[in-house]
Amino acid sequence: MSNAALERAEAAKLPEDDIIGLLLTQHARMRELFAEVHLSLGDEKKAKFGELRALLAVHEAAEEMILRPVAKREAGEGEADSRNEEEEEAGRILAELERMDPDGSQFEAKLTEFEKAVGDHADHEEREEFPAVRDGCSQEQRRKMGKRLLRAERTAPTHPHPAATGSSAAQWTVGPFASLMDRARDAIAGGDRSRG
Repeated sequence: MSNAALERAEAAKLPEDDIIGLLLTQHARMRELFAEVHLSLGDEKKAKFGELRALLAVHEAAEEMILRPVAKREAGEGEADSRNEEEEEAGRILAELERMDPDGSQFEAKLTEFEKAVGDHADHEEREEFPAVRDGCSQEQRRKMGKRLLRAERTAPTHPHPAATGSSAAQWTVGPFASLMDRARDAIAGGDRSRG
């Protein structure tokens, strides 16, 4: 069974709005998207990579703002710091990818490096961080965190900006990962303010 299939099977055992289940499902989708990007060409490759970037933006913002503070308490500061360092490294590689032509010869090698960094990070979370959060939080607490993640997903961008429609060059340059992360963070923070 593939990692994506295992993640989906584990997520299916949890309530649909449990943050651990949602993050496992996102991990599975990321693994699938990496495979789709590798197999695609041209505009399809750019679109699949854009989808991957958007999912990663929501995912990383949710982990940073919702999960990581709880993980720091439940798994320890060292664990949370290690996951943050892995995310920073993956972000550095992603920034390099964003400057490359997806059809260029160097893109595939850098994408493979990025895939490994993201996969290793997800594996560490699943083995070390998620179990501590699962054990240290009630089901209701995890569901509240999951609802915040779902709210962020609904308001975060899922594709390139409409002003870029019709121009693949414009679609590729509008909304780099950093701005996607900012919008996802704003969606999460906005949801917190609305709860009063």
